[in-house]
Amino acid sequence: MHRKGLRGRFARVGLALAAVLTTVCAASVNAQVEKPKYGGSLSIGTNSPSLAPLSWDPADWNYKTAQDAGFYYDRLFVADFTKSKAQGGPYLFKSDSFLPSDAVRGDLAESWKWIDNPLRLEVKLRKGVMFPEKPGVMASRELTSQDVVYSYNRLLASPKRLADFIDLVDKFEAPDKYTVIIHFKYYHEDWGHRLGWGVFASVYPKEVVDAGIGDWKKANGSGPFMLTEYVGGNSQNYSKNPLYHGRETIGGQEYKLPFVDKVSIRIMKDEAARYAALRTAKLDLLQSITWTAAEELKKNVPQLKWARWLQHGSAYIAMRTDTKPFNDIRVRRALNMAINKQEIVSSFYGGNAEVFAYPQHPDYVGYFEPLSAMPDSIKELYTYSPDKAKKLLAEAGYPNGFTFKAHICACDPTMMDLGPLVAGYLQKIGVKMEFEPLEQGAFFSLLRAGKNNPGMAYTNSHGGPTTTLRKNFTQGQYTNNSHFNDPVFEKKMQDMHRERDEPTRQKMVRELTREILDKAPYIWLPTAYTYAAWWPWVKNYDGEIYGGSFWWAPVHARIWVDQDLKKKMGF
Repeated sequence: MHRKGLRGRFARVGLALAAVLTTVCAASVNAQVEKPKYGGSLSIGTNSPSLAPLSWDPADWNYKTAQDAGFYYDRLFVADFTKSKAQGGPYLFKSDSFLPSDAVRGDLAESWKWIDNPLRLEVKLRKGVMFPEKPGVMASRELTSQDVVYSYNRLLASPKRLADFIDLVDKFEAPDKYTVIIHFKYYHEDWGHRLGWGVFASVYPKEVVDAGIGDWKKANGSGPFMLTEYVGGNSQNYSKNPLYHGRETIGGQEYKLPFVDKVSIRIMKDEAARYAALRTAKLDLLQSITWTAAEELKKNVPQLKWARWLQHGSAYIAMRTDTKPFNDIRVRRALNMAINKQEIVSSFYGGNAEVFAYPQHPDYVGYFEPLSAMPDSIKELYTYSPDKAKKLLAEAGYPNGFTFKAHICACDPTMMDLGPLVAGYLQKIGVKMEFEPLEQGAFFSLLRAGKNNPGMAYTNSHGGPTTTLRKNFTQGQYTNNSHFNDPVFEKKMQDMHRERDEPTRQKMVRELTREILDKAPYIWLPTAYTYAAWWPWVKNYDGEIYGGSFWWAPVHARIWVDQDLKKKMGF
């Protein structure tokens, strides 16, 4: 036989063997995958375990509504969990407002495409998505493009809408039953978050609005669950929506979602009570655990399963750049240098924090740069230099330091503990920071009104690689606690938002992040790690938090409960 023929024969044998091995491996993997079981209930302490619902109406523009009403309202797009680390992908799905561009799939949307001249997005809806019957509110019917357009137009008309958030839209159109066309005034890179899987992108029927959308008893949507009971200050209880359209593929087989019959979101303001509930299995899953509590729980309840991640939110002290003495960059830089940030990581957090993870987060691949890559002027802000800080204060005209007031929320236990430690460092350079604690409602009312003290102690979410810059450092944003106002920076932000090419946009974000770090409108503080724990009977879960912006439900709809194992373990 010719050598060429032998090579061909060996190649065919090799391909056949590879195919056999692939089949065997796949069969082996599938054999190891547990077959899901339907039924049972799930009791959850979320990553916002102490916060009760603030509203049930998405047009109230409140992030908490997206969490609570998100159990029964759908959105156009959702996280693609096949890209999760648990399934061999690169993503943790912990971020509150960011989905990587390659980890988004359709939820209500079956397909979508951009069309130019004029600029518009054409979305084809999934057929057969149903609203269940709600006695006294509506009969069961199919969700159509008119529901999407109605929800978006109502959002657009809301007096509570955020500045510039959806002003990129010219109009919404429903040319037929299953097509939605969104006409844009201009391209904005955040379009998917704002209109697809974001906090304010819920789709709901007009019948619910007419019946009273702010009343939880009138709630009804096409999502995986139905709100059946709300016990104020205690729990939100949901039951399975039998008409839900969602599917999950496990072990090569497709299953209808959700798996569990009931989900209870427990509202527990007392931290010790939450941990006790987890220990006694009154909670199946707790998604927010401090490092100190995690160490104790691991010793006392070794059966628990665990996940740890770097929080998508960080503590800082905002300094009002429109107010003396913080209108002087030398003062702001001095206060940063006066804080021993590495010592805070080691002593306050027990090593469970990162010095440098805000305003960008390491999960934002392509957008984040480590401190080691930063210029010396930025590294200097993270180096403990009290003598240099004093020198800068003297140059700015404050050789003896100064006193300033800082608002702080009594609802933020981390800042309530960390704030005095920061104040102690500042005292060493002659700067006295006096805290003014406020209860949650008063704090956020003041924050939204922009009437905060020269200082504000706050723990704020990142949001996403572009969102974190927008909401913290541009005008009209209520979390711009430093009142930072730089027209040149704003123009660069606008250019970045309108850049369609993601690699180019990533470079622009990196440059903008360097610029804002260097100008130090905040005292940059470390970002902590946090933990989630769950009992072994909680299946198809690996610590994921969100399936979209502040959207818990896509995660919880995928979970199934091994009731036999739970009983075997004595619960």
